[in-house]
Amino acid sequence: MLLKKKWREYSGPYLMVLPCVILLALFTIYPMGWAFKYMFYDYDGFSDARFIGMDNFVRLFTRDAEFWQSVRNTGVFTFGKLIVTLPLALILAFILNQSRLFGKNTIRAILFMPTIISAAVISLVFYLMFNSYNGIINNVLIQFGIIQSPIEWLGIKYSMATAIIVAIWGALGNYMVLFLAGLQGIPNDLYEAASLDGANKTQQFIHVTIPMLGPVMQIIIMLAIVNTLKSYEGIMVLTAGGPVGKTEVMYLYIYKLFFPVSEGEAVVQQYGYGAAAGFVSALIVGIITGLYLFISRKSSESH
Repeated sequence: MLLKKKWREYSGPYLMVLPCVILLALFTIYPMGWAFKYMFYDYDGFSDARFIGMDNFVRLFTRDAEFWQSVRNTGVFTFGKLIVTLPLALILAFILNQSRLFGKNTIRAILFMPTIISAAVISLVFYLMFNSYNGIINNVLIQFGIIQSPIEWLGIKYSMATAIIVAIWGALGNYMVLFLAGLQGIPNDLYEAASLDGANKTQQFIHVTIPMLGPVMQIIIMLAIVNTLKSYEGIMVLTAGGPVGKTEVMYLYIYKLFFPVSEGEAVVQQYGYGAAAGFVSALIVGIITGLYLFISRKSSESH
């Protein structure tokens, strides 16, 4: 009788959570367990898996210069994107948070719109725009006399900068909305008090907005770091990691191990090695995130 009563009391919440638990087990826990197993195997998905111990990790750390180049590219891409996107998103959010700004809701919607568009679609559009010979970017610059000949935006020299520009455009609205949510939690009384003390908008931004936004900003920066370190879809469509690996980031490199690009008949999946590379990449992301959280926490405690 007691068991029946307990079931009636708690069955509803457990049944509501059950679908999420099942999906989590199927699409997160099981794939993680599968990858953890096969990173110690030589396995291509077709032939029998052969246990090789730590050989995949030895190869990764001693013989795979391409992977470590992708790690460096990821660092450059992440720094270049966030150093522009986050300050710009914060400034836009501060401006759009003003109550008297005309058409602010329309501007917010326009800036946020790229966030709801697929990264692949965005990159395809920008690929056509940055095309060296018939892209609109070069045509406009030539017509205004800014350049004399087409620039190879997707070539060796400018490909990473182009990828960063596309990433900034796609992510700016998302971070702007997050900052805007944080700004709306700051009491107006603080701005009124600062205004009475003679502080202008810039001084209010530095001495009121930034300190009050600190906790929210820590979370936004952490999410931005993790999402950027893991992103690869846009670069895959824009440059496919080229030319000569100049824009190949960590998770694009791992994607190619699992789903290699066909070059004639030489198509070999490297599931075991890809799992090992994925594990090391996850460790790199975790370490960077942990270091950021440690530094930000120490900074908060010191203030």
